Amino acid sequence: MALQVIHQQGDDRIARVHVARLDDGTCIEMVESLQPPRWREDKWVLIVSTLKGCPVRCPICDAGGSFSGGLSRDEILGQIDFMVDRHYPDRWIPCRHFKIQFARMGDPAFNDAVLDVLEELPVRYDAPGLMPCISTVAPAGRNRFFDRLLELRTRLYPERFQMQFSLHTTDPEVRNRLIPARTWTFRQMADYGTKFHGRGGRKVALNFAVARGVPLDAAVLAETFSPDVFAVKLTPINPTAAAVSSGLTGLIDPARPQDADAVAAPFRDQGYEVIVSIGENEENRIGSNCGMFVSQPAVSNGRAESTVGIAQVAAGLDGQSSGNGARAC
Repeated sequence: MALQVIHQQGDDRIARVHVARLDDGTCIEMVESLQPPRWREDKWVLIVSTLKGCPVRCPICDAGGSFSGGLSRDEILGQIDFMVDRHYPDRWIPCRHFKIQFARMGDPAFNDAVLDVLEELPVRYDAPGLMPCISTVAPAGRNRFFDRLLELRTRLYPERFQMQFSLHTTDPEVRNRLIPARTWTFRQMADYGTKFHGRGGRKVALNFAVARGVPLDAAVLAETFSPDVFAVKLTPINPTAAAVSSGLTGLIDPARPQDADAVAAPFRDQGYEVIVSIGENEENRIGSNCGMFVSQPAVSNGRAESTVGIAQVAAGLDGQSSGNGARAC
């Protein structure tokens, strides 16, 4: 397996996006980020791709629209190795919080190789602060994946594991439109999350990238998801091409983070721990928050108004042309 990094952009003090080409010509992305003013040795986050594109075409996400299968165990580990070796070539990672999030391109629950990677991480790296993160829409028909994930979490990560379900709304019918795929019901997610949290450690997060006009009722959420087990995570809708095309605008304005208090208050009143996650504005320019560099027809230095994209980057290397999403580049 060869993973050829063909483009990088960003600032190591904030975030950096890496575009890599696999043996079959597919392009994928990986990201490493910090949370200024925190140093890398305090908290370092790696975000890796698990699929070649994504079979779900969520209207706020650019990863959908071109899907050609899952990445192998070695292709996922290769992304982590590349970013780790840039800073810690001896694989000793002295970060207090070393988070590996399987969420750049594709929902990790579609790929069993993610479980093999989770099995390997504790022996591959000397990282006392290691904390994996699975963020998923909870696709239906993947019960065996979730059963093994529960076993791995119990055996290898009893205290340090971040489990997240993407909901985006408290209305199941509206969620079907925001996440156009067969998924678990709210009750199924609640039952699994209760078992997952029952092993100890962090609460299971319910993610809401909140769009204007989308139902968001904290009392309705509390009917199914116990605040003793679940936390609520609120984020802006990042300026992806998909969100712009869909006409979705965020209820949380990154330029006015104080306004998020009004969104968070009803959930706090129901007893939920609420996390308001707003990244650095610079990350939108870098392209690390969300959006997919390989899906953009015209980007340069992470800026959407410019005219050089992944096709030109790849062609500059060897004359090959690229497509959108996870196509060959």
